[in-house]
Amino acid sequence: MRARPADLVITGCTVLLHEEHDEEQRIGFREDAAIVVRDRVIESVTGAASVRELPARERIEAHGQVAMPGLINCHTHAPMVVLRGLAEDLPIEEWFNDVVWPVESNLTARDVELGAWLACAEMIRGGVTCFADHYFHMDAVAAVVAECGLRAHLGEAYFSSQGPEGRERSAEFALRHRGGADGRITTALAPHAPYTVTGADLAATAGLARAHGLPVHLHAAENRDQTDTSLARHGLTPIEVLDRAGLLDTDLLIAHGTGIVERDLPLLARTGGRTAVATAPRGYLRFAWPDTTPVRALRAAGVPVGLATDGAASNNSLDVWESMTLTSLIQKSTEGDPRWLTSRQALHHAGPQSARALGLGDRVGALAPGRRADIILVDLTGPHTQPVHDLAATLVHSARSSDVRTTVVDGRVLMRDRQLLTVDVPSVVQELKRRLPALTDRGHGRRIQEYGG
Repeated sequence: MRARPADLVITGCTVLLHEEHDEEQRIGFREDAAIVVRDRVIESVTGAASVRELPARERIEAHGQVAMPGLINCHTHAPMVVLRGLAEDLPIEEWFNDVVWPVESNLTARDVELGAWLACAEMIRGGVTCFADHYFHMDAVAAVVAECGLRAHLGEAYFSSQGPEGRERSAEFALRHRGGADGRITTALAPHAPYTVTGADLAATAGLARAHGLPVHLHAAENRDQTDTSLARHGLTPIEVLDRAGLLDTDLLIAHGTGIVERDLPLLARTGGRTAVATAPRGYLRFAWPDTTPVRALRAAGVPVGLATDGAASNNSLDVWESMTLTSLIQKSTEGDPRWLTSRQALHHAGPQSARALGLGDRVGALAPGRRADIILVDLTGPHTQPVHDLAATLVHSARSSDVRTTVVDGRVLMRDRQLLTVDVPSVVQELKRRLPALTDRGHGRRIQEYGG
């Protein structure tokens, strides 16, 4: 009896392999390899010769390409692509108070939906197969994710200024969409930050997380000014505020953390890896923050650190490849150590570390039997990637997101040979342009929140 055909066979590529549970962050490359996918899962990573006669519903010949785990954007606000370039060259207080929060008060569910479509197209083209989103009107984002084929970790953001209804909406969204899109959607409770959400609301969120088995995704200690302000107001750092609220006893994803200080590290270490941090370095450069995420100290404390872009209003792109490169370079500069955050370590943060940060470490982040088939193929035949002396360095420091040829999520091909298969970008852009005047109007004087650090 003949075995039924594989769903997908990728052959002739070089496969990036991560050592399982490897604190040394070792990686390897298997040349002239093949990946066999059945039922949305990687069945095997084997030699190309062994699958030559294997029947398959779909085959991709990938000579000259590297197969990698799909990139994971561990913190973004995907629909904010509609604000790309709207608030430039401003300190963060003016960026929030004078532009972003007034414009966001105009947002409709349709604006968010269009922004999500455009963002998902950008991420698919950049090799991102999973993203953690923290925004408003998230039912619309969930619908886009279900249709376009990406994997996502979604949370409905709330402020205490919205009253208890904001927190309740966040919880209702998380419970309603958990496990959606055939399991591609996971969810989180999403308080905005300790400076916009009261201690009582943070504690209530921790209680909801424990009661329902939900993770929490929020901003905290985004910069050193926030830490200094928190110390002056409460005598506690933002991380200590989270601890007092009970959030460090939940599965917690902290965005940014450039204001994490030494006294925070024992608290974070105590969580045993349940607390993770997402770093989005381009935005920190843009706002001229003097510090960056203390990746080395966090890793020493056992805290997973994933790669992120933040929203396109502060980063101008959703390019996780750039985040990987910048993280490596900025960490070298900050630590004064060219041996720290090597290319291999950067690839480890892009893969297993980012997957762990979203609680998906057993599903994605590595190309191995039993993992979900989230795969990207990177073309290294261009002049900017030749010759190859160190393949890891070529991937991190020479290759670009535009070198991604093919993107596969859960075994489904979402882009093949740079052709998007699940998003109609021109129609999205056309409608979005018609809506921009109403969306960007600030004459009303409203804002959804006040930024005061």
